[in-house]
Amino acid sequence: MAANEYYNAATPYNHTAHQHLDHSPPSPPPSSAKPPTSLYTNYPPSRASYIQSPYSASGAIDSPYDNPHHSRDSYYSGVVGGALNDDRQYADNIPLKSPQSRPYSGDPLAGQNTQYPPSPESQRPPKSSRRREKKQGWFSGKITWVVFAATLVQIGVFIAEIAINGSPIMTRPSFNPMIGPSPYVLINMGARFVPCMRLTDGTDGLLFPCPETTSSDPNDAVNKCTLPRLCGFGAAENSQPTQWFRFIIPMFLHAGIIHIGFNMLLQLTMGREMELAIGSLRFALVYLSSGIFGFVLGGNFAPPAIASTGASGCLFGVLALVLLDLIYSWNERSKPGRELLIILLDIVISFVLGLLPGLDNFSHIGGFLMGLVLGICILHSPNALRQRIGMSTPYEPMASGGATGNGVMGTFVKRPVGFFKGRKPAWWAWWLLRAGALMGVLVSFIVLLNNFYRYKTGCSWCKYLSCLPVSNWCELGNIEPANANGSQVRRDLMTSVSQIGSNLFPRARS
Repeated sequence: MAANEYYNAATPYNHTAHQHLDHSPPSPPPSSAKPPTSLYTNYPPSRASYIQSPYSASGAIDSPYDNPHHSRDSYYSGVVGGALNDDRQYADNIPLKSPQSRPYSGDPLAGQNTQYPPSPESQRPPKSSRRREKKQGWFSGKITWVVFAATLVQIGVFIAEIAINGSPIMTRPSFNPMIGPSPYVLINMGARFVPCMRLTDGTDGLLFPCPETTSSDPNDAVNKCTLPRLCGFGAAENSQPTQWFRFIIPMFLHAGIIHIGFNMLLQLTMGREMELAIGSLRFALVYLSSGIFGFVLGGNFAPPAIASTGASGCLFGVLALVLLDLIYSWNERSKPGRELLIILLDIVISFVLGLLPGLDNFSHIGGFLMGLVLGICILHSPNALRQRIGMSTPYEPMASGGATGNGVMGTFVKRPVGFFKGRKPAWWAWWLLRAGALMGVLVSFIVLLNNFYRYKTGCSWCKYLSCLPVSNWCELGNIEPANANGSQVRRDLMTSVSQIGSNLFPRARS
């Protein structure tokens, strides 16, 4: 009603404009009639809007297309800026919003000349995208090559252990509580066994159980193998043992199903998440370095007759990264105290279990220390430090651009001098701490290797880090002659990490 009053007051109905269409004077439109809806929009009217017109009853034309003298082009030619020309009906220039002044609604079809809503098919993502959204789990996204490759190798090696042992479980001469092969098979396949790596006091003239032994009789031929025969890998008789690679191979050996099961579970969960966070190259550096350093530390201070195997040292290094990552982003975590309690509980339980007979706790300690040092060196600075030195970006374990040269190393290579300009004292102190920690662990590694091969200096109290002083546990694994005349003996052989109770093998008596 208000719109008709406005039009009637502004411009009376023009009868002469349409006299050539109809010779009889048309009746004025009813007062309740409204102008066509298309006059209020910038879209051309559809044909359906003329099917029922309010002027039909009074003899006015229903549509400009009903008159043969008018065409679609002639009708639209009178529309300028959203209004009809002055010789048309309702010719007042009513200002309408232009398409450019409309706010963007997010619809890709909003600015197009159409009155139809977007098709539902156009709103759906492509089929390939929908397939990618459905993929979830371990094999979606980035592949953790180091974790998967190490897991496959370790499982394959364990199958070979069972095949060489002849049965999945060692029951003779004693039972393996980890459900796996005998320790002599593990020594023959590359476990860290000090007499196979260097000259060891007390091993001259000793005969050891053969890898295929199933007898507890010391006079049996299968219990009278020389040291080179037990060590394998082509070791010649009467030659000096120099199998240095036993610091590396034991990472892929496991003493039983329980042993490898727990390690693989931790490796495929915690290890995979950390590799996704820091990248495969950095993860491989921490994984291998922690395992090697743990075996070197154990070789210096663990009893020499303990055969050590397993990836526990590697996983303790990864656990150290997880602990650092939590501390660095403490304020951004929803429940940091709970996460810290869980991590500390895992560490304490693992170290306590390392005090039991047959477990090499030095591998755990060495792997954890190496993981802490390398984590300080390769992880980004913690948030507390970043705020002090004025860095706006929050902490992340590693930047996504670090591998492509856009990270810290890329900036240093491009601008070596400008990289150090304007740095605050806190930044310098943190980087000096990083450099000192890295140099310290490298020096420690060299000193331990030198001591292992040259000086062979032990530690009187260090043994209590890997044993409890009860039931003579701390004396197990030491090589001592069974009698004064040094007759042939069979020594206690134990596997670390897995062979709990393997020290109970009966001694050979002369």
